[in-house]
Amino acid sequence: MKTIILWSLLFLSTYIYAGNKLIFVDLDEQLAYAYEDDELLFKGAISSGVQEHSTPTGTFKVLEKKISHKSNLWPKPNGGAKMHYMLRLTYDGIAMHLGTVGKYPLSHGCIRMKNGFAQKLWTWTDVGTTVQVMGYPPYKNDEPGIEIVYDDTYSIDP
Repeated sequence: MKTIILWSLLFLSTYIYAGNKLIFVDLDEQLAYAYEDDELLFKGAISSGVQEHSTPTGTFKVLEKKISHKSNLWPKPNGGAKMHYMLRLTYDGIAMHLGTVGKYPLSHGCIRMKNGFAQKLWTWTDVGTTVQVMGYPPYKNDEPGIEIVYDDTYSIDP
């Protein structure tokens, strides 16, 4: 159900926001999608922020593009982490950039992209492109080994 709502909002957002390009980041699936004129052009795997440094959700505009950038925040205290193919989303440290990607969140809040996908998205994206970030990421350490059980055949009466 969550996925249906996300996709509905994605297509609605293409009519609300100006421009014909849209990057949709699905935190549930850890994927990013590039749309132009309502057509999916390509997609790629991402890793969003870990639970302690979650990636903010919402609608953003690409504020800046840089092929080679160094973080002024991470690692603490002086920064210096490489953020190649950087697409800045906020002025307080959130961006999309080339980095290590797993099947779950790994970053300090940024959206990391795999080699190949990062370059393609960076080249395709214009400053001002809308980026829609939605969903709830699957954290690696969410109650490991605990099975989620749901079965409505059980009676609530003992």
